[in-house]
Amino acid sequence: MSKFLEDVKAFCLENNYCVYSIGEIKNGGEAEEITVIEANACQNGYSMAKAFTTTAIGLLYDRGKIKMQDKVVDLLKGDCPSYSDSRWEQVTVHHLLTHTAGLPGGCLDIDVLDSRTFGEDYLAYLFSLPFALDPGTERLYSDGAFYLLSVIAERITGENLLNFMWHELFFSLSVREAAWSCCPKGHCMGATGLYMRSDDTAKLGEIYRTGGVYQGTRYLSEEWVDLALSAPYELRRHDIGHLFGKGGMHGQNMFVDPDKKRVVAYHAYDAVDGEALMNFEYNYAEEEAE
Repeated sequence: MSKFLEDVKAFCLENNYCVYSIGEIKNGGEAEEITVIEANACQNGYSMAKAFTTTAIGLLYDRGKIKMQDKVVDLLKGDCPSYSDSRWEQVTVHHLLTHTAGLPGGCLDIDVLDSRTFGEDYLAYLFSLPFALDPGTERLYSDGAFYLLSVIAERITGENLLNFMWHELFFSLSVREAAWSCCPKGHCMGATGLYMRSDDTAKLGEIYRTGGVYQGTRYLSEEWVDLALSAPYELRRHDIGHLFGKGGMHGQNMFVDPDKKRVVAYHAYDAVDGEALMNFEYNYAEEEAE
């Protein structure tokens, strides 16, 4: 067990942070995990799931199966519900990935809203919603955009998002367990509801830290990684050093420190100061860990 993990655990306990587990990858080594508060091994990462859905789109992009300017209605084809607003014909994959599709903010949020109000067909529900903005104008964060990306990936691959990720990424990364919340039609939510261990979550950050490689195997092209980080597609820059990553509701976080060649991921519940934890890592004296 690394000294950093032992020290960050002590920091969490001293500050009464409700952190369940913390995963770390340092210098491209093996992923490690420490338990802070006893809980189920796999926890809901909430919006950290969006980084995995983004990666699924990246895998399809690298295979020439999807382009960022592809129109959503064209990708869905026969599965596309009827719609009355012609602005749906302007919405692209890039719009979905950047939350600029014009969908109402917070739509299809199963963690906050009563999902029974969406009906059985979430896709039809989304296409029935009025646009809040014209596509491509402003950013309005919504889970609906990433549900659409999940359905699009399923339409292209012929299997749901979790199954696709198992054979394209998770099994090769030695992910131990993963489960993804689905809608009544069986489509993975894409935006939330991905249950994983903290050390396995950190492996995704390591792929983006290295430009698409994990322990010698390339999973994503450098082109996709550069595109995803510059757009940005979910993995956003922080105001601390060169850190970037993706957080989630109730204190989840996965962040990358390129300068120290470290990735940290943790699952928590509410009583967590994410900025303090990132500062702890950023200011951590490496000689203390030796």
